[in-house]
Amino acid sequence: MYPAGNLFIPAPHGKLEAILKEPPAGVARRGVALVLHPHPLHGGTMHNKVVFRAARALNDAGFVTLRKNFRGVGQTTGAHDEGRGEMEDARVAIDYLVAQYPDAPLLVAGFSFGARVGLELGVRDTRVGALIGIGTPVSIPERGYDFSFLRECRKPVLFVHGARDEFGDVAKLQALAAELPAEARARVAVIEGAGHFFDNQLEELTRVIREWAERVWEDLGEDA
Repeated sequence: MYPAGNLFIPAPHGKLEAILKEPPAGVARRGVALVLHPHPLHGGTMHNKVVFRAARALNDAGFVTLRKNFRGVGQTTGAHDEGRGEMEDARVAIDYLVAQYPDAPLLVAGFSFGARVGLELGVRDTRVGALIGIGTPVSIPERGYDFSFLRECRKPVLFVHGARDEFGDVAKLQALAAELPAEARARVAVIEGAGHFFDNQLEELTRVIREWAERVWEDLGEDA
């Protein structure tokens, strides 16, 4: 049976099914984070193991996390829209987080298709302060995954990538990261032995995200 979420956020097409989780007891809140799942037409949901681990890492780093299903997935209404409507879904989720936590720094993370959506929205939405791309699919242009917008990024960004990722050549990702403005402080963390889904490296994935998230605002000299 498909596991249900615990929150429904109003959306133009009806509702977004989501899960909101506070940091563990005793962990000071650093900010809030939206975590986006992989491609809906290939089984992607907010319960994906990489998305779950990324959210847990951010929770442990002090972030309130929001995972949500894109349109047409689980109990979220609507139908898949090739990234266009999904961008709007992510924007609705950001609106919700900003309304609930108006003074909290905001981070957007995404895995695979979720990285493509989250990175573009995060670059262009002034409310977003930092970005994480996990398994960023830079090697499948046939799906229209153009990442040239990243050259506009002036926010800290972490790319977590498997050395054996089937959908993102490491050298291509590193070259793209090198083109980002200095303000992005772009970091590419390559996890050896990992493929696109980090099957046997989920603990390392969690560690890399948690440690980066714990210091991202401090590195900027911001009072988070």
